[in-house]
Amino acid sequence: MAQSFPSPRSATAGLLVGLAITLAVVVAYSWYVTRQISGLRDLQTSITERNRMDSLQLLRIQNTLNSIALGMRDVLDNTEHYPVRAFQGQFQRLRTDLEDGMRREQAVSVATRSAEQRQYLESSVAQFWEALDRVFDLSRTGKEAEARLQISQSLQAREAALSIAVARLLVENNESEKQASLRVNDIYRRVERQAYTFLIAALAAIVLTSVLLIRSNRELFRRLATLSEQRSDLAQKLISTQESTLSYVSRELHDEFGQILTALGAMLTRAAKRNPDAELNESLREIRDVAQSALNKVRTFSQALHPVMLDEAGLEQSLDWYLPTVERQTGIAISYEKSGTIFEVPRSAGVHIYRVVQEALNNVKRHSGAQRAWVRLRFLADALEVEIEDHGRGLATSNGTRGIGLVGMRERAQLIGAELRFTQPAEGGTLVRLRVPRTAVAEAQVQQEQVP
Repeated sequence: MAQSFPSPRSATAGLLVGLAITLAVVVAYSWYVTRQISGLRDLQTSITERNRMDSLQLLRIQNTLNSIALGMRDVLDNTEHYPVRAFQGQFQRLRTDLEDGMRREQAVSVATRSAEQRQYLESSVAQFWEALDRVFDLSRTGKEAEARLQISQSLQAREAALSIAVARLLVENNESEKQASLRVNDIYRRVERQAYTFLIAALAAIVLTSVLLIRSNRELFRRLATLSEQRSDLAQKLISTQESTLSYVSRELHDEFGQILTALGAMLTRAAKRNPDAELNESLREIRDVAQSALNKVRTFSQALHPVMLDEAGLEQSLDWYLPTVERQTGIAISYEKSGTIFEVPRSAGVHIYRVVQEALNNVKRHSGAQRAWVRLRFLADALEVEIEDHGRGLATSNGTRGIGLVGMRERAQLIGAELRFTQPAEGGTLVRLRVPRTAVAEAQVQQEQVP
C-alpha cells in the first residue's frame, strides 16, 4: 500500500521572513552608522577643528598682549628719557595686530562661548586702547610723569586682566576639546557595540535560516528516498505483473491456439486422405498449409512474448535460440560470443537479462541504422557480463520511445542488483554492458527455490 504524505508547510514563507528581517536589520544598522558617522564628522569639524584654530588665534592674541606688556615696561624703564609719545607707532602696530587677531578669533570661536564673554573681551580691549590714547595725549601735553603713572597703575593691570581672560579662554578651549574627544570616543564605543550586536543578529539570522534549510532539505530528501523506494517497488510489481501476463498469454497462445491449429491441420490431413476428389484434396492441402503457417506464427509470437525455453533450458540456450531468430527476422548480422565457465542462472534473474538483451537489439533495429551487432556473454568468476554493441547512430534519438526502453532496462538491472552502463565505442554507436554479480545470481537462486 502506498504511503501517503501530509502536505508539508512550505519553507518559502519562513525564508522570506528571515530575509526580510535580515534586510531590515541591515538597513537599520546602516542608517544608525550613517547618523553616527555624520555626527562624528560634524563634531570634529564644528568643535575639534574650530577649537584648534581658535586656540591658535588666542595664542596669537596672547603673544600680542605679551608684546604690549613688554612695550609698556620699555616705556617705564626708558633710560634715555624718550617721551611716551615716541612709542605710539610701536603700540599702533601692536593694536592693529591685536584687532586682526580678535577679528579672526571671533570668526572661528566655538558656539559654546557666551555673549558675556565676547562682550567682556571686546569692551576690555576697547577700554585698554582708550586708556592708552589718553596716556599719549598726556605725553603730548608734556605731562610725562602722569602718563607714566597711568601706565604703571592702570594699563599694566588692564593688560594683565586681558591676558588672564585670554588664558581662561584657552583653558576653556582645552576643556571643550577634551569633552569633544570623550564624545568621539563614546561614539566609537557605541558604533563598535552596535557592530557586534549587528554581527550577532546577522549570524543568528544566518544560523536560523540554515537550520530551516537543512530541516527542509532533510525532509525533502527523506520524502524523495521514500518515493524512490515506492517507485522501485511499483516498478518491480509492474515488471512482475508484465512478465506474468506475458507468460500467461504466451502459454495460452502456445497451448490453446497451438493445439487448435494442430488439431485443425490433423483433421485436414485425414479429410484429404479419405476424399477421392483430387481438386478438393488440393484445396484441403492449401488450407492445411495456411493453418500450419498460422501455427508457426503463433508459436513465434508466443516465444517473443515469453520464451518457454527460458523456463526449461535456461538463459544460455534461450539466447542461442533467440539471436539467430532476430538475425533472420531483422536482417542484422549478429556475432555471438560466449566465454568462461558456464554456471546456472535462475529464471528470476535470467528473464531480466533476456529482456535487456531483447530491448538492446530492438534499439539496434529501430534506431541505430546499423546492419551488424555484437553480443557477448561472459561467465566470469565473480559476475555474469552481457554486452550488446553496434556501430550505428548512438543513443541520440528524436522521440521518447527509446528513452522509455532505456528506463525499463535500468529498472530491470536494479531489480537484480546489476550494473547497467551505456557507452560509446571508439567506432561510434552504442555499447550496452550489463554486469550481474554472482552474489545477486545466488540470491535470485535462493529466492527461486523458496517459491512453492
